[in-house]
Amino acid sequence: MTRICPKCSYARKPSDEAPEWQCPSCQLAYNKASGEPVVSSRYGTPAAKNRSASSGLLKWSGALGVLGLALFLGKPLWSGQQTQPAVASGVQPQVTLYATEWCGYCAATRKLFEEQGIVYTELDIEKTTVGYEGFKKLGGNGVPVVVIGDKVIHGYDERALQKNLTPWFKKS
Repeated sequence: MTRICPKCSYARKPSDEAPEWQCPSCQLAYNKASGEPVVSSRYGTPAAKNRSASSGLLKWSGALGVLGLALFLGKPLWSGQQTQPAVASGVQPQVTLYATEWCGYCAATRKLFEEQGIVYTELDIEKTTVGYEGFKKLGGNGVPVVVIGDKVIHGYDERALQKNLTPWFKKS
């Protein structure tokens, strides 16, 4: 019995090497029992097989990459590590204040540090090159900019300063 493909009208020859359930021309798969074409076939052209395999591999590698990143970034959360190792040692982290002489918020920051006994280094961004360059590297658009260890606080934010320096504030 000669089978003719309903998709491409190819007449199967005895010399064709494709399986009986697949059209040698267009690679359409047939239902083995009835000989009717299968609409959603997992068998396709070799290019389609490679494309689906590579896209599957890409999806899995992307999912594993996201999972690895989540594990890497979340590690301090479940390991119990403190984000400020200086707190455990009792040593105040280095505090740097990028400020100007005329700024009222800079003056308020200075006053807070002096009242609370915080040791800090002040760099005037208008008078020193080191201060200006450091200020720009931190993305400063306004003063004051306070660096506490590796944390950067833009502007006068008493709540953020207190949060990051509470162990070293004077006990009232």
